[in-house]
Amino acid sequence: MSNLVTCNPAALQALMSEAIFTHGAAAQQFLPADGGGSLGSPITESVGEEFIYQGDKSTGILFILRYPAYPYFSPQAEEAFVKTIGALNLTLSNVAVVNLANAHNPNDFKRIMTFFEPKKITLLGVEPASLKLPDIGHNSYMKGRVATVFNTFSFEEMFADVEKKKLFWGEFKTFIGS
Repeated sequence: MSNLVTCNPAALQALMSEAIFTHGAAAQQFLPADGGGSLGSPITESVGEEFIYQGDKSTGILFILRYPAYPYFSPQAEEAFVKTIGALNLTLSNVAVVNLANAHNPNDFKRIMTFFEPKKITLLGVEPASLKLPDIGHNSYMKGRVATVFNTFSFEEMFADVEKKKLFWGEFKTFIGS
């Protein structure tokens, strides 16, 4: 019997339930076929740079979170995140997501701004004060010289309180659409 060898991402995804990474500076992970994201769409994770992040920083849309137990999101939060941004014609591959709980990532807003050069930043459960930003109420945003920062709850907080989810969705649509 010979070994099965393929580099076709769709075939690999169908055969394996684990995340698949390439060797080198950029890794690609393919979403599971259980409805989490679009089947077979690659998510690029950048490694070996100042920040370890997922997605594409060139679009100017950045999500900052702090999930110590996960590389990015819990499985339930990732599914909700994918659906949420998908409703606004965004995908995991055309936004940037950085987890400040990753010890490699600096918790320094100036470095975040310099590296990502974002125009729109969403803080998902990250208190603005932890980044030395002025107080921004939940589901509110602050316009800066370069970027606008939207402060909201983590997905876990929204799962626990439907009212928080409703408030988030109304403001988030306005924020991304502006």
